[in-house]
Amino acid sequence: MDIDTAISFTNVGAKYDHGQEVLSDVSFNIGKGSFYFLSGASGAGKTTLLKLIYQLHKQSRGNIKLFGKQIHELSRDDITNLRRKMAIVFQEYSLLSHLSVFDNVALPLRVRGVAESKIKKLVSKTLEWVGLGRYANSNPKELSGGQQQRVSVARAIIVQPEILLADEPTGNLDDENASRLMELFIQMNKNFGTTIILATHNRKLMDTYKLPVIMVENHKVSFIGTEKNSGSVDAKKIWKGPKPQNYFSELSKQFDELAKK
Repeated sequence: MDIDTAISFTNVGAKYDHGQEVLSDVSFNIGKGSFYFLSGASGAGKTTLLKLIYQLHKQSRGNIKLFGKQIHELSRDDITNLRRKMAIVFQEYSLLSHLSVFDNVALPLRVRGVAESKIKKLVSKTLEWVGLGRYANSNPKELSGGQQQRVSVARAIIVQPEILLADEPTGNLDDENASRLMELFIQMNKNFGTTIILATHNRKLMDTYKLPVIMVENHKVSFIGTEKNSGSVDAKKIWKGPKPQNYFSELSKQFDELAKK
């Protein structure tokens, strides 16, 4: 296995209960630091593919490797630890309304037992990065849809995942907020080297950013716009909006400094 491969599928099939396979004979390698769109008609199997990667659903046949490890050889605890290297952003935001914006973002750090002194610094810096620093004490219900989605992104990236899976994260957003969210993902990929797979139906988004595409149709998976399935992307060549701010570079430095303490 190539040490630079983050996700590998070999002849994978997936189905629910005893029904027909949703995905059949899926094989591909996705390199570390790649950024792909995931596209296909509703019901084609995009969400199933993301679930297989995050191990929320088990394949019916074939082999899956994550970070070079065969999934079928891992224990339940091993799978749990593997998921700590990944994060998911959903279209529905999935924020907890009884918690403040700050506490929603802090939650995955608290689950991991991170010291509160570090949590305060990391959450504050991350909310600043997504442009929501002044909303730290607000209830998520008080925020717009675009702002809530940025909170969900902040919660996902706070743990510095090596793989980020985004299931239609721009589906409920207007063009301006969709572009702003893409800026955040691009900076994340560029500055942290995070492998990102972003499911979308938004043709305008795909035409604007020119990322390679994983296409799901007829129970199969194909790739568009890649060379040898590398999926590597130069963010400087695809960003069409205003010049990105330096929040993420500063956030990256802050993570590194805290990790040394």
